[in-house]
Formats: sequence, structure tokens, C-alpha cells
Amino acid sequence: MKFIVSSGEMQKALQTVSGVISSSQSRPILENFLFDLDKNQLKITASDGETTLITTIEVISEDQTSIAVPAKIFQEFIKTYGEQPLTFSIKDNEEGNGKILEILDEKDNFFVALDHAEDYPELPSFDATKSITIPAAVLSEALANTLFATSNDSLRPVMTGVLFQFTETEANFVATDSHRLVVYKRTDLVSEPMEFIMPKKPLTIFKNILSNATEDVNIEFSDNMAQFKFGNHIWICRLIDGKYPNFSAVIPKENPNVLTVNRSLLLNSIKRASIMSSKSTNQIRFKLSGNILHLHAEDTEFANKADMQIPCDYNGEDINIGFSSKFLSEMLSILNSDDILLKMSVPNRPGILEPTDGLDEHESLLMLSMPVIGM
Repeated sequence: MKFIVSSGEMQKALQTVSGVISSSQSRPILENFLFDLDKNQLKITASDGETTLITTIEVISEDQTSIAVPAKIFQEFIKTYGEQPLTFSIKDNEEGNGKILEILDEKDNFFVALDHAEDYPELPSFDATKSITIPAAVLSEALANTLFATSNDSLRPVMTGVLFQFTETEANFVATDSHRLVVYKRTDLVSEPMEFIMPKKPLTIFKNILSNATEDVNIEFSDNMAQFKFGNHIWICRLIDGKYPNFSAVIPKENPNVLTVNRSLLLNSIKRASIMSSKSTNQIRFKLSGNILHLHAEDTEFANKADMQIPCDYNGEDINIGFSSKFLSEMLSILNSDDILLKMSVPNRPGILEPTDGLDEHESLLMLSMPVIGM
């Protein structure tokens, strides 16, 4: 059996699926790519047992077979090539049991020992109960705006993923770690009511692949599984089981104190002040009076301190409120607008960040940060 394929096409395909493979597999067979050859179609599968990624590329062949190829060594080898045809042949291993994969370039031969393809787990199957189609660019934008705010706390698994919530009037993509909350809303994605929680790991991989995609993504899901399809790619993953927190309940409805300020100026000022802040709280205080924003950060243990002033547009009562410089920096880095709004009520209630521009008429973005009390 043999097939011929461009090294560049092979490398792109491996990059698409390899992110799901873990180096500490409880099932060694999952440290392999599964190659399913069906004449001129090569389907490449990677899985960690929870998430399965599949992509298909064109090859030159008349054969049909399945092989399990060691992922790490094979991908490292393919990366050494630029763009040229490679010929792959499967042969019996003369020095032992099993098969070997022979790789021929223009002048050299290489051999890789293969694992047993029959040991590779079958694709998870499920009966889809609902589905929705989303433009790849929209899904990519939703993930870029939410993934950073997911939690790493394994004791609260629902917060380690992103909530996909669809209604007849809007779609919400939500992430929170209990210290901050992000809600990315679309009014051009409407459907029958449905929601599910997608884990962070596959979404991070999807985001990177979707960034340059133009196709629509079809999502089908059941009670515990979801399947994403677009182009030559299929992703199947297990959903996070549980009830997502009522995120609407923590968003203050009345926020009479509104700050408008240049995003880049505020971000750079916070980064500079944070160097002098307490390393345990990362607190930076906002003191607003008139159209001047006073920033104060202090690390009493080392007597480090920062006092800064930023011009702004402020409407509201004088207020002195503390936030995490780490969280604010991450949020401001995600936002693309020139200016941002910071809406506040009282010092012990969350502040709400919103962009003033950069969004189309069908989308909105809300970022909430809990206050840091003390200092």
C-alpha cells in the first residue's frame, strides 16, 4: 500500500488536529494519529478520549487501509520539509511483528514503526437532538472574546468552559471564573431555545483553526456530545455536564457612574502601575473626581507605590474603587475599540467594561470585573 502527498498539505493537516493529543495518555494508542486511506482521500484523526479531531486531505493512491502513526515523531519529521511530494508505503517489519511506514523523499528513505490501528477507539457516535449553523468568523470572534475568562478550577467544572446559549431573539457566549464575567451577544444568530457548555481545550484549538476560515460551521449536539463540521474538518467532543450559573443575576442593572477613557492609554497606565501593586491582590484603585482618573497602586511590604493621573470623561459621583490590574489588563487587551466605557455603581459592586466602537449592529460585548476590597 502506498500514497503520495505534498509535505506542506500533510503538515497543515497535522497542525489542525495535533493540539488535542496529550503527552501523558492513559491509553498509549491515543499518542498516535489514525490514518484512514480511501484511495485519493486520507482522513487523519487525533483524540484524547474526550475530544476527537478529524481532517481530510487529497492524496494520490489507489489503495485502502488504516494505520496508527506515532504522532510526535511523525509530526516532527514532516516539519523538516518545505514543500515537496513525499511517498508513503506500508510494509511488514522484518525485524519484528507489526508494520512499518516507509517515507521516501527525492533521494532518502526513512522508516517509522507503526502501532496497531485496530486498537484505536472507534469514533464516538451520538444522536443529535439539535443543530445550528454559525459563520466561522462569528464563532472565532465569540471565542476570542470569551475563552480568556474561563476558570481553571476543576472543582467547578461548568466554569471551565464557555456557555453557548441560543434563544429566539439572540445568542450569548458566556465565560466566567467568578472574579470576572464576559458576555458576547449576537442578535443575528437566532434559533429555538437551546444551550450547552463546551470545554476550553477543544475551543482553544477551534479558535486557532477558525481564525482564517470563511465557511459556515454546523454544530450538532445531544445531551452530552457536540459535533462541529466545517470544510474538511470534523470535531467531536464531550460537553461539560451541569447547570451554568445565572450570569444575568450578577450584572448590576443601575450603574450611574460612567467613565469614558482611551483604551490604550488606560491599558498602558494600568500595566505600569501594576508593577508597584501588591503581588497577592494585584489591586489598583480608581479614584474619580471631575474629568481626571487617579490611579493608585501600592505594595506595602516593599514600600512600592504608584500614583498616576489620566484625562477622561466622567459623569457621576466621586468614587474610589479597587480592581485587579491583572484582570483589567486582560480585558482591555481583548477589546478593540479606541475608547471604552467603565460603568460603576458603588465601591463594593462590580464594574462593567464595554467598547464604544468596533462592533457591528448585531453584536455587543460586556465584560464585568469584581472589585478588589482593601488597601
